[in-house]
Amino acid sequence: MQNTKLLLSSFSLTAFLAVAGCSFPGVYKIDIQQGNVVTQDMIDQLRPGMTRRQVRFIMGNPMITDTFHPNRWDYLYSIQPGGGERRQERVSLEFDAQDRLTTISGDFRPGQSRDEAILGSSPRN
Repeated sequence: MQNTKLLLSSFSLTAFLAVAGCSFPGVYKIDIQQGNVVTQDMIDQLRPGMTRRQVRFIMGNPMITDTFHPNRWDYLYSIQPGGGERRQERVSLEFDAQDRLTTISGDFRPGQSRDEAILGSSPRN
């Protein structure tokens, strides 16, 4: 009888600690990254008139190629650092009928530093 009580108490304590460990402060949580990593340096290398092959060499394969918009490539990237707030970045590239790059839209702009892209401002001289 006493062994059963002791066994039940130890099992309950172990289960409680296991469940509490999932949300206990200071427990390491991994960064969750998804999609294509896009940097400002990559965007700065893009030029209007580049072929799809040249763009793919710089940017890699697009995350999304839409059947209904075959002339648009979308690059998406999201990160959630250590259980914190999720951040997402998006870049869309559009091509003309001759498969030449025409438009860059999204969270990055050519020639814009990373801080300016976040703040949405232009450099002051």
